Amino acid sequence: MPPFVRHAWDAELGYSRVSLAARPPGGPVDTPPNVAGADPVWGVWTTDPDGHGTLVHIFPHATFEWRAAEYALDPDDVPTLLDVILHEGAIPDPGHPVASNNPAALQFLRDTHGWPTCWTPGVPDEDRRQAYLERIRMVKDRFLRHEAAPRKDRQGALVYVGSKRVAPADPLEPILSQTRIDPIRVAGKRGYVEWARATQDGPLPSSYSLKPPATFAGGRELGGHDVPLGSA
Repeated sequence: MPPFVRHAWDAELGYSRVSLAARPPGGPVDTPPNVAGADPVWGVWTTDPDGHGTLVHIFPHATFEWRAAEYALDPDDVPTLLDVILHEGAIPDPGHPVASNNPAALQFLRDTHGWPTCWTPGVPDEDRRQAYLERIRMVKDRFLRHEAAPRKDRQGALVYVGSKRVAPADPLEPILSQTRIDPIRVAGKRGYVEWARATQDGPLPSSYSLKPPATFAGGRELGGHDVPLGSA
């Protein structure tokens, strides 16, 4: 059975909080909670091949950082990271109570049984990366694939709503051209992921390179060797 196709029409930048004070008539200013700061959020507008079933695939910009950290993906390879983000939601969940009732999902789980995940300890980065990328490839082959809606249709939609924008060749261009990933933020998330993997079976003493969140272990490795501050 061929995968279900969703057509991407546009991509848009939003944010997670709005700093806006609302003053009711004659009443005091009511400041909404959690308005300090605004985290970038991406939205990809999609439809089914007939132009119906409009959905907006929304994800925080930080998802790029997490996937790069979790699966040792190149933080500069935005196209691969975006492809992973758009398709990973269709990976069958072995913990879903009715997953076994879907023959295609059950076969997928059988085919990938034993493959390393983000949280499998003691696995080389390359094995973890290749396993996840292969899962994404299988999802696109069996379940879901995102494709660009025809450019003339996307341009026609812009004209219809009165926009003077020119539809780009790739509807994901706003994300691909504007995304910049901070390697320090990726390194911080990777540090958490590595600690979480290492401590699945019990607590460990922290070291300069393996430490829990909000910990500064100083310039000594676990074995007691001096490490100059600032070194890896």
